Amino acid sequence: MEKKIRVRFAPSPTGGLHLGGVRTVLYNYLFAKQNKGTFIVRIEDTDQNRYVDGAEDYIFDCLKWAGLEPDESPRHGGAFGPYRQSERKALYREYADKLVAEGHAYYAFDTPEDLERMRQDFKTDENPSPQYDLTIRMKMRNSLTLSPEETAALLQAGTRHVVRIKIPENRQVSFHDMIRGDVQFDTRVVDDKVLLKADGMPTYHLAVVVDDYLMQISHAFRGEEWLPSAPVHILLWEYLFGIDQMPKWAHLPLILGPQGKLSKRDGAKYGFPVFAMNWNDPKTKELTEGFREKGFLPEAFVNLLALLGWNDGSEREIFTKDELVDAFSMERVHAAGARFDYEKAKWFNHEWIKKTDAAALATPVKKLLADAGVHTADDALINVINVEERPLLPSS
Repeated sequence: MEKKIRVRFAPSPTGGLHLGGVRTVLYNYLFAKQNKGTFIVRIEDTDQNRYVDGAEDYIFDCLKWAGLEPDESPRHGGAFGPYRQSERKALYREYADKLVAEGHAYYAFDTPEDLERMRQDFKTDENPSPQYDLTIRMKMRNSLTLSPEETAALLQAGTRHVVRIKIPENRQVSFHDMIRGDVQFDTRVVDDKVLLKADGMPTYHLAVVVDDYLMQISHAFRGEEWLPSAPVHILLWEYLFGIDQMPKWAHLPLILGPQGKLSKRDGAKYGFPVFAMNWNDPKTKELTEGFREKGFLPEAFVNLLALLGWNDGSEREIFTKDELVDAFSMERVHAAGARFDYEKAKWFNHEWIKKTDAAALATPVKKLLADAGVHTADDALINVINVEERPLLPSS
C-alpha cells in the first residue's frame, strides 16, 4: 500500500525567510495539494544558541502573506505533534541509545580542547582539516577506545559527552533523487557526525530522521546544501527503521545571485530584496527589506518563485497558484542552480498588477498615500488606478 502523501518544511527560527526557503515551501505545498496530501511545518529549534525571538512568528506570517499556510504545524495543530523539536527532546535520547547498543553509534567524551588538539595534531598537507572519522576515532576518548567499565563510570558520573554515528568502512551508500537521479557516496569520506549534543538536544541529522519517521513523511524536499549529509541520514534510516521506510528525496537547486549563492548581502549590495517580508533582527538591529514591503503582490511572488528552477515544458510564465498545483512536477525541477533576476521579478509583479482588480489595489495604494499625508476618497482612487499605469504596490 502506497504511503499517503505527507511533506514537510522544517525551518530553524534563526532569522528572516530567504527566497530559497519560500521556494522550498512552495514546492512542498504544490506537491501536497496536487496529490491531495498534507503539508506540514515543523520547527527545528534544537540549536538554542542560534534561536531568535520572534523568528517563528515571522516565518508563519510570511507563509500567510504568500498564501502557503500548512495543514499541520505548531500554530495549526495536528495529530503528529508536538511540531517543535525542542518539545520532543526526550524521545531522541531513546533512539541515540538504541544506536549505541546496536554498535552503530558511540559515546564521545572529548572536550573542546581535545577536539582542537586533534585538528592540529593530525593536520597534514593532504588533509589540512582533519575530521572525527574512521581514521581518527580510535585515537580519541570515546566508548570505542575506553573499556565498558570506564564508559559506564563516566556516564554514571554525568560526564559531558555527545553521541556520534559510527560510519562503516568501505561502504557505498546510494539513493534515488527525484531531481538528480541515482546518487552514490563512499563512506571513506564521511565523518562521524554528532547525533546527540552534550545538552541532550539532537542535531539535525538524528532529529530529521526520527521526526520524518514518526510524522510519516512520504517525501522530503530540501536544498542541495544538504546533499553531503545524505549518507548519514540513509544509514540512520537503515539502522533505526529500515530503508524501505525512508521518504523519497529531492534536493532542490540553489538560487544564485550575481556572485554565487544568493545571500542577504547581495540584496544590500545590489538593492533588491531576498526575504519574503521585512526582517528586523533583534540581535543586530539590522533591517533586511522584504518583497512585500517592496510592493510585490503575493500572487506575483509565488509565480516568480515557482519558475526559479522549474517550468512546465512550455514558454508559459504567468500562473495562478491553482494552475501551478495542476502543472507542477518535481521531475521538471532543474538540477542546476537558478539565477535570480530582479528585473524579471519586477516584470512578474507588473503583470500581476495589470491582472488585479482596481478595487483590490485601492487599499494598499490608499495606505501609501496616507503615509505621505495625502487623503482621497475610495471612488476617486479607483478611477485613478483604472486609468493610470500601475506602479509597484506599497506594503499592505
